[in-house]
Amino acid sequence: MKNLLILGGGTAGTMMANRLQKFLKPNDWSTTVVDRDPNHYYQPGFLFVPFGIYRPEDVHKPKSDFLQGDINFIVDGIAEIQPKDNCVLLDSGTVLGYDLLIVATGARIAPEETPGLLGPLWKKDIFDFYTFEGSVALRKKLEQWQGGKLVINLAETIIKCPVAPLEFAFLADAYFRDRGIREKVEIVYVTPLSGAFTKPKATQLLGKLMEDKGIRVVPDFYLMEVDNETRELVSYDGKRESFDLLVSIPVNKGDEVIERSGLGDEDGLNFVPTDKRTLQSRKHSNVFVIGDATNLPASKAGSVAHFESEILTENILSYLAGQSLDAHFDGHSNCFIETGHGKAALIDFNYDTEPLPGKFPWPVIGPMGLLKVNRANHWGKLAFRWVYWHMLLTGKHLPVSTNMSMAGKEVEVSV
Repeated sequence: MKNLLILGGGTAGTMMANRLQKFLKPNDWSTTVVDRDPNHYYQPGFLFVPFGIYRPEDVHKPKSDFLQGDINFIVDGIAEIQPKDNCVLLDSGTVLGYDLLIVATGARIAPEETPGLLGPLWKKDIFDFYTFEGSVALRKKLEQWQGGKLVINLAETIIKCPVAPLEFAFLADAYFRDRGIREKVEIVYVTPLSGAFTKPKATQLLGKLMEDKGIRVVPDFYLMEVDNETRELVSYDGKRESFDLLVSIPVNKGDEVIERSGLGDEDGLNFVPTDKRTLQSRKHSNVFVIGDATNLPASKAGSVAHFESEILTENILSYLAGQSLDAHFDGHSNCFIETGHGKAALIDFNYDTEPLPGKFPWPVIGPMGLLKVNRANHWGKLAFRWVYWHMLLTGKHLPVSTNMSMAGKEVEVSV
């Protein structure tokens, strides 16, 4: 019997296990998923926990509930990946051999990379919301905070869910308005980007929303350290930005096992060098990579992992059949962007095409609007939690094309 080993039981790893389970004959293949955490977290929900929109218990369930069929689930840490020997060493000392390996170890925040971020103010006046623990602690802080200068800071540009910091700013504006203390709160968005987002058309929309909501944007700010004594962010070129309450999006890196195994990229962020079309490892032919663990020039987001999973399923089946890997991922991503008070925007893009206005997912009826702020997009965002638990993780078909479709999009024609 041959062994399929999947490292990571988050969004990407769970989807791949369930998808391949439908095609691999149980008498021929054994499928094993390894993850150190028995809980599966709905990470998009971390954004809503600080504002009381979701309860902490709304965003996690047992991982074992979502692994179907005869999939083996091992709760253990991963000590080292040894691709030359086709095996993985676990923290418990167990050695797992594999014929095919899928790396879905995700990304993690690394606040230790920024001097001062883990200083005396950490979890007192400095918080993250990219972890379950961080979002719950921030919820408690916001409930009793009476105002001051709230700074939202991106330490780096390569982060999970690139729109989440913007959403946090918009939801914070709505939250403090609903509490009747918005005039007591200054909201500042400090980013290394030259604008609110990376894509020009989206940046135009999101920058205007920031302006309308009275959120000040500080662009081109490359964080060097956090000064806990003066309560300031300090940039490499000497700029300073003070804060009363700091919501940090720390440096994001790949799992530490990637570094220990010598599989990371050259920039030291520990993401795995991956063919951006086929999702095959650039170093080992029987290793494939998916989701946040890759070094692809695509968003690290759940929608990307979903689209990748469909491509990767085709390519793995082709690989096992000795055929060429003809299914190509185009970098497709779509993201809802909560803007507060029951409205949201939506963007859809890929490697080559920036977000465009139009209708989604169907070209005539929508019902959601691209690069538009409306209630339909907000309800789409909230409905996605049900879709995530009941359809996405289990590998059911969703009515969205794997590769980006231009249907319904408004394309400017140059004259």
